[in-house]
Amino acid sequence: MRAVLDACVLYPTALREMLLGAAAAGLYEPLWSARILEEWARATVKLGPAEEAFARGEIAALKAAFPGASVAPRAGLEARLHLPDENDIHVLAAAIAGGADAIITLNRADFPRGTLAAEGIARRDPDGFLWELWSHHPAAIAAVAEAVRARAEAALGSPQALRALMKRARLPRLGKALAA
Repeated sequence: MRAVLDACVLYPTALREMLLGAAAAGLYEPLWSARILEEWARATVKLGPAEEAFARGEIAALKAAFPGASVAPRAGLEARLHLPDENDIHVLAAAIAGGADAIITLNRADFPRGTLAAEGIARRDPDGFLWELWSHHPAAIAAVAEAVRARAEAALGSPQALRALMKRARLPRLGKALAA
């Protein structure tokens, strides 16, 4: 499966690490465009220059870790596409250009299922997507979650309950499954 990661699922650290950990485990192939990555970096600006610099470092690491993930826009593609928010058309265009099966996003309103289905693309929320991967590959997703939890504990300097961490990362269903 090939899936475009919208900027909104790259910005929260634990959510990004869960999605990219699943990709690194070979459970799906992530895709993005330069514009999606730039949206992520720009979203961190409000938190200060250090956060933007960190995001740009993360982006460089992502490009190195997933060299085939970047999708170049096709000329004229965006002009024929329509979404409720025209600022999101580039995400759909990246999905089409990359041959994606899905767009992973938290933004339901601006990616109507019917519009995406007409292009052969599904809209998936990250919690449902990762839960589905967990249901087929429980050990792999559990290992990714433990690695994310360990990094969070190291960064925060305190123990982190896995279910609570997943809930904060907007992955409550996955957190419940992992805690069971």
